[in-house]
Amino acid sequence: MKGGSHLRCASCGDAYQLKEPVVHCRCGGLLDVAHDLSRWHGRGEGLKALFRSRLLSGKEADASGVWRFRELVLPGFPLKSMVTRGEGNTRHYSFRKTGEWMGQPNVVFKHEGENPTGSFKDRGMTVAVSRAKADGAKRVVCASTGNTAAAVASYASLAGLPSAILIPENATALGKISQSLAYGATTIKIRGDFDAALRLVMESREKLGLTVLNSVNPFRLEGQKTIMFEALERMGWNPPDWIVVPGGNLGNTSAFGKAFTEAKEIGLIDRLPRIAVIQAEGASPFFHSYSDGWKPYKMEAETVATAIRIGDPVNRDKAVRAVDATDGLVASVTDTEIMDAKAIVDSDGVGAEPASCTSAAGIRKLVAEGVIKRDERVLAILTGNLLKDPDATIKYHSESLPDIMSASPNRPVTIDPTARALEKVLSS
Repeated sequence: MKGGSHLRCASCGDAYQLKEPVVHCRCGGLLDVAHDLSRWHGRGEGLKALFRSRLLSGKEADASGVWRFRELVLPGFPLKSMVTRGEGNTRHYSFRKTGEWMGQPNVVFKHEGENPTGSFKDRGMTVAVSRAKADGAKRVVCASTGNTAAAVASYASLAGLPSAILIPENATALGKISQSLAYGATTIKIRGDFDAALRLVMESREKLGLTVLNSVNPFRLEGQKTIMFEALERMGWNPPDWIVVPGGNLGNTSAFGKAFTEAKEIGLIDRLPRIAVIQAEGASPFFHSYSDGWKPYKMEAETVATAIRIGDPVNRDKAVRAVDATDGLVASVTDTEIMDAKAIVDSDGVGAEPASCTSAAGIRKLVAEGVIKRDERVLAILTGNLLKDPDATIKYHSESLPDIMSASPNRPVTIDPTARALEKVLSS
């Protein structure tokens, strides 16, 4: 299938047409969207100039931090079928207090919580929903810990497609559920965890005619690649030494590895940064697998970082490929370390949801262990907005999170409505 894009099994290499309604290969392996990049060999500088020129074009497609890179995402896709909210274009931050706390001053945070629905999922969803609409999907569906659900509900509504989202009954942050309800998705609570919800989605998709928009959908990862294309462009196409990313279902890890290998093949970059995947200790199957020579590992997941509360990540094999290709690593941090990191990141005036802050906690740990050196350049990904999980924030600062002793609480104070009472608080 030369000369264009197709689906290719990441395990056995078998190929399928883009429009074939397949999720897995016949061998059971996951599928990649494979592009013929030969036309860009030796033309990296021209491609950089093309991407840059679109920043001021005023066209809807170019206003998207995903579709601006369309030659590397879904070349030839008809833009009239594009479903977009102007996703991407997220900012980079250097946090003073967080840098001091981590012991690493050369960290830049890319905040994907600045996407329209408040998480990086919008980047994948603009591509997956656009493709689903163009292919005549009847109903889209996902299992979710919350962020995917919000993005599916939003983009499906824009596309005029009915959507259904399946979420764990007692393990989804209210901020995320409220988005799915507001955007009009059929919201279904499962008596079980995320892994049970995803199994149900996969078992039911053919019988019920559902188009699955979880990251098992390879078009999702094509959109998520643009996190790195955009970051590299912002950094003058000079890769940092490390990319540090939270690990849940491992879609970002997989997408980042694919982005780097494609960018190097074309000549956009001359070397690959190392990927460090950070998981919550209570939801760390990938860390256990990495620590045991990549033997498969599943677990019952439990963590305050609900967005990554996943015990059997669907993108494991692709993520292994990404870590190996970049000489990367996998680490885990405790819930206490995550929430203490979140308190520091939040106090720098931007903030993020708990799962995002595994990146900051992981950097602090890896710096202390001497793995990340103080003179190395680091790009860390914050995956979701602070308001995605306000309950965890309030409980941390009120010192009421179970099994967590808050290191940096900002306790609320209650006073009588008198000037003397106010003066007493402010003077203390």
